This record gives sequence, C-alpha cells and structure tokens, in this order.
Amino acid sequence: MRYGYWLPVFGGWLRNVENENMEATWEYSSALAQRAEQIGFDLVLVAELNLNDIKGPQAPSLDAWSTAAALAAVTSTQEIMVAVRPTFHSPALLAKQAANIDHISSGRLSLNVVSSWWREEAQKYGVGFEQHEDRYARTEEWLSVLNGVWDGDHFSHSGHYYKVEDNVLQPKPVANRPRPLLYAGGESESAKELIARTCDGYVMHGDPPEKIGERIADMRARRERLGLPPLLFGAAAYSLVRDTEAEATAELERITDVKSSSAGYANYQQWLAGTKLEQQVSLEDYSVSNRGLRAGLVGTPAQVKARIAEFEAVGVDFLLLQCSPQREEMERFAAQIINN
Repeated sequence: MRYGYWLPVFGGWLRNVENENMEATWEYSSALAQRAEQIGFDLVLVAELNLNDIKGPQAPSLDAWSTAAALAAVTSTQEIMVAVRPTFHSPALLAKQAANIDHISSGRLSLNVVSSWWREEAQKYGVGFEQHEDRYARTEEWLSVLNGVWDGDHFSHSGHYYKVEDNVLQPKPVANRPRPLLYAGGESESAKELIARTCDGYVMHGDPPEKIGERIADMRARRERLGLPPLLFGAAAYSLVRDTEAEATAELERITDVKSSSAGYANYQQWLAGTKLEQQVSLEDYSVSNRGLRAGLVGTPAQVKARIAEFEAVGVDFLLLQCSPQREEMERFAAQIINN
C-alpha cells in the first residue's frame, strides 16, 4: 500500500470545527510536505478550488498550480498529484505549465482531472458553468488536446470546445515516461466510461472496502473490454488513530457534532446538485471532507491496520489521507501504521 495525503490548502477538513491548527499558508504546507517525505508518505494531492469549500467562501485557500510548482522545488521523492478542472484551464496552456513543473520535480508530477461542480465559484471567477454531461464532454476533448500537444509538435485540433493550430510545446514532459499520469474520479456512468478510456488511475471518495471493491471490479472490467492496461486505484480516507477505542470514539463524536450553521455548510445543496453520486450523502458524512469517515480508518492501530488490509485485498493501490490537525496526526499515523 502506498500512503498519500491531501495538502491542507483549505486550512482543514472539518466543516464544524472552526480552528484545526493548520493554516492555509505556504509556510505550513511546505513544512508539512517536507516532513511527510521523511516519515513515509510518498504522494501528495493538491486540490483545486478558488473558494474555500471547507471553511466557507470568505476563508483563504491556496492556489493549486502555483503551490504545486513550489512543492516540486522543495521536495525530492513524493509524487505531486495536482487537481485540474478543464473549465478553468486552456488545455494547451495547462500542458505547458504541467510540463514545466514536471521538469522542476524531475518527473514527479501527475494530474487529477476534475469536472467542476460548484456553480457559485465559477460565477465569481467569470467561468462558464455547464451541466454535468456537458462538463464531461468538455473534459474528453480537453484531454485530447492535452495529450496531443504532449505527444508531438505541430499538433492541430478543431473541436466543439477548443481549437489549436500548429502547436509547438517544448520542453515536453520528462522523458522517462510517456507523460504525467492522469487520474480522475466520478460515479456517474459518463465519468466511469471516460476514465476507463482515457486515464491511468481511478480515485474514489471514501467508502467501506466492499463498496470500493465493487467499483474496482467494475472499472477493471471496463478497462479489459477496451483492451487497455490495468488502472491504478486510490481512495480517500479520514484517519483517526488512538491508543484505545474509547479515545477514538470520543474524537469521532467531537468532529461529527454537526453544526449546520457553519460557514462550510452553505454550499451543501449546491454540491449535491452539481454531482451525480451512487449514494445519498448525509450532513454527518459531509462534516468531514470527501466522505472520508466512510472508509473506517478509525480506532486503535491494530484496528486501522486490519481495515487497510481489507482495502489492499480488494485492489486499492494507495490511500489519500485527511486528518486533523494534519501534521500531528500524520506523525501519529506514520509511527503507528506505516513504520510499525
């Protein structure tokens, strides 16, 4: 199992806990990334939202791409998976940025392609907001241009969303692989079909191992029908490791004490309306980002290790952890799970 973590670009992951003692600053994030390499984490996910989804739109949040470029320069071993939303980026220009960051990192960059869901954010930043199926159609064409300009020079494309004429992009991404790995997530039929055709990995929100296993089996079958190599599979999870079950239960109760008046709840209905999910998400689920608690990494070290073994058994290649406060809990996880 590989262990990754979400960079706390929003200053936390709990919608009903105001101060999680991890500021949305470059100083905190860079120190965390450097320490993460030392203690056994080899993958960081940098989320992309221009408004703060967790603490409310008035709270600060870090820009994903400039942060990823800076991380590339101050880390040396971990994969930097940065989210990218096609509606916010020209594909050829993003390909240029990504290739440059790939060189800064010596080939450690990967992309997590996300079809946007937050209408209010798009409007505030002057970006058009499309319906679900249109967003995925745009994403497919966006990926065609991205791969085209990476693959060779003098690439041209004329489509419904994008037009590129005789593009030249140098330098290309690092030559030790064809291009940066492409990950994506989604639970709608259109999302899963697109990912099976075009991506290298499938990243899932938190859920129990049996549900994750069903998704992996489905995506493996789709991939096999297309005659393509196997996908990589990752899952989000909120980790809460304590010496006793009673301590773990007490902390769980604290962080899920739902306060629907909190700033981070204001976009709850927007999020539900903008996505297509297999299951209903409760306010309790939503109190922790990305359905992380559903993964069940809560309990004693022995219990959490047993749960991780279940994820390995169904085919999960890496976990992307959230925790609070991030530095302290990642230290605890590394000492009691990764390195024990």
